[in-house]
Amino acid sequence: MSAIRRPLPLVLLFAALLLAALLTAPLSAPATAAAPPGPATTADRTSEPDTGATGVPFTGTTPDGEVRGYIDAHTHVMAYEAFGGMLFCGRPYDERGVEAALRDCFDHQGNGALAWFENLTRHGTPLGTHDPVGWPTFKDWPAWDSRTHVQTYHTWLERSWRAGQRILVNHLVANRQLCEIYPLKRNSCDEMEIVRLQARRMAQMQDYIDRLHGGPGKGWFRIVRDSAEARRVIESGRLAVVLGVEVSEPFGCRKIGDRAACTREQIDRGLDEMKDLGVSSMYLCHKFDNALCGVRFDSDATGVVVNLGNFLGTGRFWQVEPCTGPEHDNEIQPSGVLGDLLRGPLSGLGLAGLTLPVYPSPPHCNVHGLTELGEYALKGMIDRNMIVEIDHMSVKAARRTLEILEEYRYPGVISSHSWMEPSYARRVYRLGGMITSYGHRADRFVEEWRANKANRDPSRPFGYGYGLDANGMGALPPPRPEGGAGKLRYPFTSPIDPGVTLDRQRTGRRTWDVNTDGVANYGLVPDWIADMRAIAGPELTEDLARGAETYLQMWRRTEQAPGTGTG
Repeated sequence: MSAIRRPLPLVLLFAALLLAALLTAPLSAPATAAAPPGPATTADRTSEPDTGATGVPFTGTTPDGEVRGYIDAHTHVMAYEAFGGMLFCGRPYDERGVEAALRDCFDHQGNGALAWFENLTRHGTPLGTHDPVGWPTFKDWPAWDSRTHVQTYHTWLERSWRAGQRILVNHLVANRQLCEIYPLKRNSCDEMEIVRLQARRMAQMQDYIDRLHGGPGKGWFRIVRDSAEARRVIESGRLAVVLGVEVSEPFGCRKIGDRAACTREQIDRGLDEMKDLGVSSMYLCHKFDNALCGVRFDSDATGVVVNLGNFLGTGRFWQVEPCTGPEHDNEIQPSGVLGDLLRGPLSGLGLAGLTLPVYPSPPHCNVHGLTELGEYALKGMIDRNMIVEIDHMSVKAARRTLEILEEYRYPGVISSHSWMEPSYARRVYRLGGMITSYGHRADRFVEEWRANKANRDPSRPFGYGYGLDANGMGALPPPRPEGGAGKLRYPFTSPIDPGVTLDRQRTGRRTWDVNTDGVANYGLVPDWIADMRAIAGPELTEDLARGAETYLQMWRRTEQAPGTGTG
């Protein structure tokens, strides 16, 4: 889950959050608005939108036994069930068909004027309007900059698979604080309950896609539990779906002041349950400081909002300390002259357990790193051969995490969506881990790929990928400015699978074009990759084509690691 990467007016942000907090208790959604997917029926392939892709997706391996295909290492297919279950509009599938799945939220009806969270995150003000009609016209959504409309409908995912995607790491996501702030709810705010619910929804969607393609086990969407199963799925030409977890309080490990709200026994039970659910990759902290680790701050106006959430969740605003090296966390606001003048008194308040959201001039480093319980949880992940997600950790927490991973020579580490201190890249690569970039605009993604490739370990094969973070509260790749490489021309041959041709994607009566719409939904990922090929040439697309193989090799080494010997 990403930050909302766009500066927003502070007064309006606080006004919107205050309004939400005041409304939280009395409001609830109409029962009909919260209906889960309908009862199982005989799925009808002809009623689903076409993908706009022709040709037969490749199968098998290269002559040297490697699979080919690109990887999304960070997306949230089932985020519509998170944050109370009423924040996202639409769902990735529905037994009743596309008309039921791709509809706007009931509170957006009319002209969208009451969709304050959509307006706030998309336009920078809680005031605004949009056309709430989804299927079949889709005038205003989905869009690359819309944060509350589903972007992962299954036929859009299918288009990307047909173009050559072979791994999707789906993070089961939840955030208790955002759930409690948002006034409309149909689901619990308990993060682990939502993780369980989303895991069930993933299995149900797999079953639905199977029925569209002839019966059990015949669909292109396959949830996998280990690297060997993933390799078999990819060799058969299908999409291997890996389950991950990105929550702010895993296993209830909330931090209230200086007190941890969980125990070692809870952590052990939680990690065992995650393994039983099929989770292979996990974050220890996300957005808010918790009992396991401190977080890497959000910047700009978004940081102000997230910092407020940190206060509501822990009883304290973020605390900073002088950075001990060149590494630093993201800059937070407000900071500067006032914070410099109050540096001493603010430090005294922090020691006394009181904090104010006023900070000295940057660089800023979170005072909180990897806690004792965090080290215990990290070693528990190592002993269970899980992949450690290092994004969102403060530099202090990430530094200690890397030290422990290096001590045990543990390769299972990934930075999946550009939220790690960049100077740690060499250490991740030396361990045998992997780095993938957030879904930036095409030219920026190319720049980040080049920077990361320069840090690679030359003794290891290199593959790359992206963390689109679809439905993760961040924008998808916007249209690239004209000039330079020029526009993508349709139809085009997939830059990963030369046997597949793609025309403009059409759903209902709406046709999308990456040149003008950016990545409005997941189906435009192949177009985005083809657009990047025009900028960077075949070197980039070859590295993306080796992304799945690189991930599988890292995952296999992780499974073979001996563990800490302390469990």
